[in-house]
Amino acid sequence: LADDDADVLQALEAVIESEPWLELVGAAGDVDGVIELARLHRPDVALIDVKMPGGGGPRAAREIARCSPQTRIVAISAYDDRGSVFEMLRAGAVGYLVKGASANEICDMIARSVRGESVLSPEVASEVVHELAEHLEERSSLEQIQRERVERVQGAITGGAVRAVFQPIVELESGEPIGFEALARFTTTPERGPEAWFAEASSVGLRTELELVALHSALTHLGGLPPSTLLSVNLSPTALLAPAVRQALTDAPAERLVIEVTEHAPIEDYDALAQSLRELRASGVRLAIDDAGAGFASLRHVLRLAPDMIKVDGVVIRATDTDRGARALTRSLVTFALEMGQIVIAEGIESEGTMYVLQALGVQHGQGYFIAVPGDLPTG
Repeated sequence: LADDDADVLQALEAVIESEPWLELVGAAGDVDGVIELARLHRPDVALIDVKMPGGGGPRAAREIARCSPQTRIVAISAYDDRGSVFEMLRAGAVGYLVKGASANEICDMIARSVRGESVLSPEVASEVVHELAEHLEERSSLEQIQRERVERVQGAITGGAVRAVFQPIVELESGEPIGFEALARFTTTPERGPEAWFAEASSVGLRTELELVALHSALTHLGGLPPSTLLSVNLSPTALLAPAVRQALTDAPAERLVIEVTEHAPIEDYDALAQSLRELRASGVRLAIDDAGAGFASLRHVLRLAPDMIKVDGVVIRATDTDRGARALTRSLVTFALEMGQIVIAEGIESEGTMYVLQALGVQHGQGYFIAVPGDLPTG
């Protein structure tokens, strides 16, 4: 027996001692005490209070299961403590008694536990059933939501719902394009931005497949780009390790491709990614680190991957008009890029004033709504 309430413990002792077929081998008022009793005596049954000092009934149940696996554990607690039912069952209890149960109920529970029956007292059985029903309903609802997500993403992948639009990357002084960034757009429901689509694809393990479809959509327009300009495509580190993605890149004219790796995409294995990129870059593919300055990860990407281009995050760029820190960060990236033989591209340029500030800071290339919004490739 184990309970930190002396009166409850005394009442339980009286019940056990009143039955000739039961033998009380020990009683404790805390978790460590009952664990030690179980280790020494290896009882058939242990009646354990759920909320004792020293870690509570669940800890006692787990430790007893290790040191005396044949002991059948019955939890005892207050009637309104519904959560304790599941906590103790998970810890290994086979039965549950409400404090204040009659002597007959206590003895019946002990007997049934010895016979190997997993039972609950009548007072809490309905509570447990209700709790289980809630858990099952919640699980069923989550599974349905996950199925719907899979169906949406698979529909976008197989249904031709992904199309590419293009935003020019220009030389700021002349306005001449040096390349075009391909951006995914979705022509299916629900209507939402590409970030939401790719996030949902990630949640169901289909992001690489969706990125591959977006990549194919962009590559089909490569022949429509103005001569000598580059096509820039966004790919996550995980996608870059996928054979199908690498094959699609290998089949395209390498000298016209730029791969953008975003700051927001975690890189778990730099060595594996560097090796994958090394092979692509040896064929002529260029590498850009996207969203540089948005966080520490982008600077680590720049140092570890040694890109050909550094694309400065639009939030930083838009702040250069008024924020000394943004100007200092941009200037430092320009200095670093010059030292390393890299190109700096400013993202998110939304005003003429920002463009002039960037040029004064030494930024020579950029893109943004002030220059051109993403759209179809120019014709003629």
